[in-house]
Amino acid sequence: MIVSPVNFSSAGIARLQAGIEHHVAGGYAPGAVGLVACGDVVESFVVGHADLGRSQPMRRDMIFRIASMTKPITAAAVLMLIEDGKLALDEPVDRLLPELADRRVLRSIDAELDDTVPAVRPITVRDLLTFQMGLGIVLAPPGTHPIQRKLEDLAIMGFGPPDPTTPFDNDEWMRRLGTLPLMAQPGTDWLYTAGSNVQGVLVARASGQSLGTFFEERIFDPLGMRDTAFHVPPDKITRFHSGIKLEGEALAVYDDAATGGWSRPPIFEAGDAGLVSTVDDYLIFARLLLDRGRHQDRTLLSQASIEAMTTNHLTDAQRAAGSLILAPPYGWGFGLAVAVERDAIGTNPGTIHWEGGLGTSWASDPTSGLTTILLTPRMFESPVMPPIHRDFLIAARQALA
Repeated sequence: MIVSPVNFSSAGIARLQAGIEHHVAGGYAPGAVGLVACGDVVESFVVGHADLGRSQPMRRDMIFRIASMTKPITAAAVLMLIEDGKLALDEPVDRLLPELADRRVLRSIDAELDDTVPAVRPITVRDLLTFQMGLGIVLAPPGTHPIQRKLEDLAIMGFGPPDPTTPFDNDEWMRRLGTLPLMAQPGTDWLYTAGSNVQGVLVARASGQSLGTFFEERIFDPLGMRDTAFHVPPDKITRFHSGIKLEGEALAVYDDAATGGWSRPPIFEAGDAGLVSTVDDYLIFARLLLDRGRHQDRTLLSQASIEAMTTNHLTDAQRAAGSLILAPPYGWGFGLAVAVERDAIGTNPGTIHWEGGLGTSWASDPTSGLTTILLTPRMFESPVMPPIHRDFLIAARQALA
């Protein structure tokens, strides 16, 4: 089991509470739920309201759209199937994803879609996990390059918020993806997010189950993550908040809790950003990673799989090219960021972390045992971590006695 070498100071806990209250009072969001944990010691922070009208008090068990914090869970599912012998880390994906066989690659990112060369090798399962499959978000204004315009036409990937109302299933999503040339040769460039959606389809095909069913049977039910899923059912909808974004100079609802995209099962279960969860559910998953794949008396993932998942697989050049999203001091493991050096706010090497662009953040430090999770209803305005999340992370580290 994880053990806590230290406790949290009472003054540090008070600063954490006051920090969230300061940002909520300043209008960042109507409310937030935070949690810090070290070993068996857990402190939670529930501030404000769940709605803009401030009629619904925030609750610790409030359900949030965790967006890209879905990615580590999807990567864990792939690793489980590797351990089952149904996949191999360095096998080409062609066997189960024939849409990605015999790829061609753009000569340059600004080339026309027919200006291509053959891929030098097939895409592997490892490439999907490390986001080096050759497809992903283009870090340029929308419509800058022909490949971006085609992605927009196909409605399968973009530099915008997750959309659970995607109207086609796994097979159609893959068919559309398969019509595209790659943006880079497999194994060369770190390109964000597409790899997780392809992982999700791969899990479904390798397991013979939907991604949601696999998650439920192999991860959520064994861990007791009772509120994590691809949608919020009617009996839990009162614990679900409406999604909020900054519109001009005011906050506005972009996804209503009761009638919006996450109020019903999606057709396409997005392995990159589709899940909802709670602060306590996500803590259970974070502890699985810190405890090297064990939960209570059961092993869900081997130590070798956890080590591979939580080790940086990128070169310095790849990290630099992706730094708009993958900011220093982080590299990329499988489905999550891994700190490769210490930074100015006290991040220890080996810290694992990721954020959800719909308002959430998480970090776990195996050196100190500290896990921090902050969930808010407000969509990020940029890839840069908003001050409320950064301040919470810094204050949590300072709260360790």
